[in-house]
Amino acid sequence: MKILAIETSCERGSIALLTDDTVLDKELVGQANHSNHLLPEIRALLAEAGTLVGELDAIAFGSGPGAFTGLRLACAAAQGLALGAGLGVVPICSLAALAMQGEGARVFVATDARMNELYYAAYERCPSGLRTHQAPRCAPPEAVSLPDGQWCALGSGFAAYPDLAERWPGRFFQVEAACVPRAADVARLAVPELQRGAALAPELAAPLYIRDKVALTTAERLARGGRA
Repeated sequence: MKILAIETSCERGSIALLTDDTVLDKELVGQANHSNHLLPEIRALLAEAGTLVGELDAIAFGSGPGAFTGLRLACAAAQGLALGAGLGVVPICSLAALAMQGEGARVFVATDARMNELYYAAYERCPSGLRTHQAPRCAPPEAVSLPDGQWCALGSGFAAYPDLAERWPGRFFQVEAACVPRAADVARLAVPELQRGAALAPELAAPLYIRDKVALTTAERLARGGRA
């Protein structure tokens, strides 16, 4: 099975090619450069692997939640490549991809959503990969909820709000704030989805938006203690 994966939901984007149990991946540094370099980097990755787009089984992308521009870019690139080669597209939640890096059976992820909010979700490992324990949500730090039990904590949200983990003393056995979603894990999560026939026609693929605002209004910034 060959799956090309694209993950550009944050500033440290990446691409990956999964071939059976082997993954070839590359990091894309700087969100502003994604649009300029994404397709050339994909072509270079495929050339390095000696693979043509038409030889792929599907194209997966990190669907978010995350930076709006990055999500749209990944979706558009996946759609364009898939349409040209007659392939299906597999959207994968970027928070689930992030959770793949966690230790233990239960992983809580939180990423900085800007505008004084966090994207967060909770996952449990299962034989098929991950099971969603708490679906992705968006909320201010003080409104974030943690399911019962102990968890491995991952994501930029713990760097943006250092006191977040302190709200639940003893509930996190590990906190890794530097982790970001990786295309390699997007590809791995796409395998069972493809096997169960969940690939979409390219035109049906879409980013996962759980917040419909890109920026705060002036009044909202002032209300939150910011500058006009």
